[in-house]
Amino acid sequence: MPHHRASSGQDHLRAGWEQRLERSLPAPRVGLLWMGLGLALVLALFDSTVLWVPARAYPLPSEGHSVKFSAIAPPLQSAFGWLNLTCPACKVLFTALNHGLKKEPNVARVGSVAIKICKMLNIAPLDVCQSAVHLFEDDVVEVWTRSVLSPSEACGLLLGSSCGHWDIFSTWNISLPSVPKPPPKPPSPPAPGAPVSRVLFLTDLHWDHEYLEGTDPYCADPLCCRRGSGWPPNSQKGAGFWGEYSKCDLPLRTLESLLKGLGPAGPFEMGYWTGDIPAHDVWQQSRQDQLRALTTITDLVRKFLGPVPVYPAVGNHESTPVNGFPPPFIKGNQSSQWLYEAMAKAWEPWLPADALHTLRIGGFYALTPRPGLRLISLNMNFCSRENFWLLINSTDPAGQLQWLVEELQAAENRGDKVHIIGHIPPGHCLKSWSWNYYKIIARYENTLAGQFFGHTHVDEFEIFYDEETLSRPLAVAFLAPSATTFINLNPGYRVYQIDGNYPGSSHVVLDHETYILNLTQANAAGGTPSWKRLYRARETYGLPDAMPASWHNLVYRMRDDEQLFQTFWFLYHKGHPPSEPCGTPCRLATLCAQLSARADSPALCRHLMPNGSLPDANRLWSRPLLC
Repeated sequence: MPHHRASSGQDHLRAGWEQRLERSLPAPRVGLLWMGLGLALVLALFDSTVLWVPARAYPLPSEGHSVKFSAIAPPLQSAFGWLNLTCPACKVLFTALNHGLKKEPNVARVGSVAIKICKMLNIAPLDVCQSAVHLFEDDVVEVWTRSVLSPSEACGLLLGSSCGHWDIFSTWNISLPSVPKPPPKPPSPPAPGAPVSRVLFLTDLHWDHEYLEGTDPYCADPLCCRRGSGWPPNSQKGAGFWGEYSKCDLPLRTLESLLKGLGPAGPFEMGYWTGDIPAHDVWQQSRQDQLRALTTITDLVRKFLGPVPVYPAVGNHESTPVNGFPPPFIKGNQSSQWLYEAMAKAWEPWLPADALHTLRIGGFYALTPRPGLRLISLNMNFCSRENFWLLINSTDPAGQLQWLVEELQAAENRGDKVHIIGHIPPGHCLKSWSWNYYKIIARYENTLAGQFFGHTHVDEFEIFYDEETLSRPLAVAFLAPSATTFINLNPGYRVYQIDGNYPGSSHVVLDHETYILNLTQANAAGGTPSWKRLYRARETYGLPDAMPASWHNLVYRMRDDEQLFQTFWFLYHKGHPPSEPCGTPCRLATLCAQLSARADSPALCRHLMPNGSLPDANRLWSRPLLC
């Protein structure tokens, strides 16, 4: 099979990132027969439908494809007669069928099998399976027919590692400049009375235009509280007017209330907005639906924030099918051009021409919001485990990480500081992408002043350490909670206090505050929405500052202080924690996630464990519910 080649430093010195996007790929190899393609489609659907499981009282297992497939492989093997298939016969079969599929890739047949598998595994109701398959099938078949999956890998996937190796997400390395890394220099605390900027942070709004008060919050569909959800039994309450603690998203009036009630939390110098605008009805979305959500919510944000500039990032729900973000070398109707062009048009009042240019190409950009500060907005879908288009090529899709290195080096040369915003946090990314990002952050620790992400819907953080010893905390990524209630949460938003706009500013995070709407009170008879501050980080956790070392120390304090951890657990869920208690395994898994800005790296959690033992990667190395 053809292997991906990590680009050399000479390549990147000779050519700009736009030229790298246009490099031709090796001739594609056909991936699987129609039955295997149906399986691939269901795996893609499984990544989306896992979101439909109600929130637990502990983080869910890692979202790796191998874990998921091991759980569903036995019934698939039995249903399709794979249990008696030998390894040599499998490879012969797939080699022959590769050629047949290349001549006649039957999308309808793929869809039919995928619907049967979806129904057999009880992933969703039949009508949802049918709608989702018809939405996904064209793109997924295109991906698999262009993928580099060989017969050996396909048989390794079906029959186990003794027959072949299933790992198309191979290891690769980014190229860093030869400029030596400056000695680490932690920022100096701002002088007393120095200006402080307040930055509004919005993420995961998930507007559901079908939300309907009184409907069933516990319907059979993946998303409820909406037209089509039906009405609850007489003994149960229906969806609340302002939102509901269930697998439901938000009505427009709640988002309007959020934006209208920002006054006490401001004034703001600027806003960061890290995506996921549409609802979780991923089985029935059209491009028209997604564009309506984009323009409606953008207009609403601009209406209430007025002259305050807002800098957005692309979420994984903006596209349809969900998570489907082809790299820029995919052209034509299956490209993301329809989405990026609409974003550029909607966000033009906030972004300069050069930022709009790269946004149109790859969904990412950089700009200078104020002197001495460079803002970089990343398209984290190019690191996503759920982006099925990366099966074609997962090696720095769109050349985005190499572009990031160039931006950071230029900022270091100028003496500027940098903020990075994005949707999916780096610790939730594909392993090679995550580890390369980790290496970049370590190299430019003096330049990075802040990292801001969303996606998990809960209130947490990820710490970066020096790569040599994994013991010196050098950066922290803040993961802000969602506006949406999905699943079982209060609506919320974040405000960051940043070292202000003055010569010599460090631009680092000084503190942060989280605001929520208590749905119980808002939905009560005669209640009105009242957005109130839930907590202030330094005050609540007793932090001397908001530097990486303070967050590192907090994790170990929470390990040893049950009451402090329970405070964190309450705030982690925006004031509406699960009814089940979070015992010791849950606590260790949650704390491990705070240390883990590098995906699938259990060594980061060694010191949390008794006697310094390594945690079980499958049981402890875990992530909260991905959304």
